[in-house]
Amino acid sequence: MLFDDTYLTITQPAEAVFRDRGSKFLAFAYPIRTESEIKEIVVQLKSEHSKANHHCWAMRLSPDRSVFRVNDDGEPSGTAGRPILNVLLSKNLTNILVVVVRYFGGTLLGVPGLINAYKSATEMALAEAKITEQTVKDIYTIDFEYLQMNEVMKIVKDDQLTVLNQHFDNNCSITVAIRKMQVNQTLNKLENIAGVKAKFNHVV
Repeated sequence: MLFDDTYLTITQPAEAVFRDRGSKFLAFAYPIRTESEIKEIVVQLKSEHSKANHHCWAMRLSPDRSVFRVNDDGEPSGTAGRPILNVLLSKNLTNILVVVVRYFGGTLLGVPGLINAYKSATEMALAEAKITEQTVKDIYTIDFEYLQMNEVMKIVKDDQLTVLNQHFDNNCSITVAIRKMQVNQTLNKLENIAGVKAKFNHVV
């Protein structure tokens, strides 16, 4: 299978409330780019909802959807973080964090009840979210001499590259985003111009 160079994520935070037998489950969905953002969000929610019993969450990261983590925060193992994650998996979302804050209502819900509550709260929050398709792009910096500008800019235009930064002098450099699937094609064209160097920066 070819590497799929698009992925689904959300653009803005969204929230929803699910209630069951007096317990209240507040679900918060956030778009994230790095794992370091999680702690800050969870700390913030814990301070806003300090009387809540549990702050459970699941996240998925990276365009290939390979990074994920779950946290049951004191709920029975597998009843909170995993059901939240399963919804993210079923909707094929990544670069997303969902935190579900639970206020206990006095009645035990049991394992099936908890799984259903965390799953339902997550689904409701995602129903409020705007889901968009993003393209995976590799960021490259291209270094060239001023006289090669026309040739380089023609490739930028023909391959519809997104220019992120440019510096034109005797020695020029331009930073571009290249769609993952067309990286090899673009680099081959650039390599055909003598003296042009393309350096990989990172993926977005």
